[in-house]
Amino acid sequence: MSNESILRKLIEKNNGYLLTSIAVEKGITKPYLAKYVKENKLEKVARGIYITDDVWPDELYIMQVRSKAVIFSGETALYLHNLMDREYSKICVSVPTGYNAMHLKAENLQVKYAAKCFYQMGVCMVPSYSGNMVRVYNKERCICDLIANRNKTKVQNFQTAIKEYMFGKGKKLSRLIEYAEKLEIRDEVMKYVEVFV
Repeated sequence: MSNESILRKLIEKNNGYLLTSIAVEKGITKPYLAKYVKENKLEKVARGIYITDDVWPDELYIMQVRSKAVIFSGETALYLHNLMDREYSKICVSVPTGYNAMHLKAENLQVKYAAKCFYQMGVCMVPSYSGNMVRVYNKERCICDLIANRNKTKVQNFQTAIKEYMFGKGKKLSRLIEYAEKLEIRDEVMKYVEVFV
């Protein structure tokens, strides 16, 4: 397979995105890649990330490609799970405790630190608003985090998310309670479970 065919397949597989790191893994040299990008008029959206001219930049996907530690959480995760009726005001991400998130804070992101033992708990993949798969906490982890931080959340957003989860399809109450026990907020979570179920 020619280098050009390899790059075309990579772009097709990644919804119009071309990532330098993956191209190099496939044996494409950086000089050839630079030539291909120029000849095909690909747009650079971040270091090592290019898109075709028919693709709208997906800030969530680009952010995760650039920062592998990022997991979308808070209002951003609630929105991606359709548990909020309005778009998030600020992108919210979680990273493990001890992670240097200065570059994320410089981009005006809301950064939450998760203890390393809980950081990966409840991670799943969902499509972003542009259809690219991104890492996000699942609904149950989002609800636990929401209840644990209810004093830092707008009342309307809190109420909407709880109701959408409790009355929505696909809720997994056993998983919700399991997470609540691990996070030591079982009593608080059970108050909401008992009201709505």
